[in-house]
Amino acid sequence: YRTLPDAAHRGIQGKSSGGYGAMVVPMLRPDVWGGLATHAGDALFETCYLPEFRQSARTLRDEYGGSFDAFWEDFRSRPAMSKDSDGYLLNSWCMAACYSTDPDGTVRLPFDPATGELIGEVWERWLERDPVRMVATHADALRSMRAIYIDAGKRDEYYLDLGAEAFRRALEGIGVTDVSFELFDATHMAIEYRYPLSLKYLAERLSA
Repeated sequence: YRTLPDAAHRGIQGKSSGGYGAMVVPMLRPDVWGGLATHAGDALFETCYLPEFRQSARTLRDEYGGSFDAFWEDFRSRPAMSKDSDGYLLNSWCMAACYSTDPDGTVRLPFDPATGELIGEVWERWLERDPVRMVATHADALRSMRAIYIDAGKRDEYYLDLGAEAFRRALEGIGVTDVSFELFDATHMAIEYRYPLSLKYLAERLSA
């Protein structure tokens, strides 16, 4: 492919968890990436993740004796996602696997499965990886970006429109105001039609 092979001309784009990656990876590797585009990316963890903890705790109590192991045994015995509760139980566990796994591979939940009560030291590990909170400690990397695109649907089921606004404001707080930002009328689903908009923006900004 005919490309300009350096960070100043290289962008990353993603949606949802991919949008999270598009925000975080350039903060960690500004030597590789010069621009980012996030569509409804996971951000502001207290709004997008906390509500599911109480749902997970109640379902674990009522259906699985408070045990994630029992959930996994049941999940593997039937068609995947055949219960309404599968989505938020999987999300709680898989996010814990991303944000709070010990070096030996043990997954630490940020809440007590019996009560839903937060486990402070584990939850803090999650917050350290929240893009909104990472902005202040990665300010130089973000100031070096040549293109930043942020959008989300106003009716996003996971309230990632609030996360998008919080990320934009955090950027503003470090002096990064030259961003493309839009909240539009949509949910979290079926927003793939937005991709050409961000790709066009990245291409125009990064090709110069």
